[in-house]
Amino acid sequence: MSRSDSPSTDDADQTADESDLLADVPPTDEHPILLFDGVCNLCNSIVQFVVERDAAGTFRFASLQSPVGQALLEEHDLPTDDFDTFVLIEDGEAYTKSEGGLRAARHFDGLYPLLRHFLLVPRPIRDRVYELVANNRYDWFGRKDACMLPSGDVGERFLDDGVGPEA
Repeated sequence: MSRSDSPSTDDADQTADESDLLADVPPTDEHPILLFDGVCNLCNSIVQFVVERDAAGTFRFASLQSPVGQALLEEHDLPTDDFDTFVLIEDGEAYTKSEGGLRAARHFDGLYPLLRHFLLVPRPIRDRVYELVANNRYDWFGRKDACMLPSGDVGERFLDDGVGPEA
């Protein structure tokens, strides 16, 4: 949908609300952001995996369902109602599906940065495997009734309060 040259009052209000939500979001060249399905058990486990392998505390997190997650999706022209992928936002660009995961792995401690070599596999093949897991994640791993609420030092790395439309 294209916007007219003179936005409506509702469009202006929405843009202002989005700007307010993103005002405290750190620059993504310093702190890449992972957006994830906040009610998905697999996705929450992946966030915990990232936290454990990101000793420098580089990553920031937000659930796709949260107001901040929704604003970031809108800012990058991504669907706000499709939670079948996590999104890596880095250096102002958004990466989804297998590309997001493999790019994120470059920042992990240990041997995980070697996973970047899988970027040589054609994206349609990588994404087909990603989509197989994404489409079955609730059946295979279950789902929560609400988004997780992080605590302690890890909680400071989350850009939202875990509350969204699904919570």
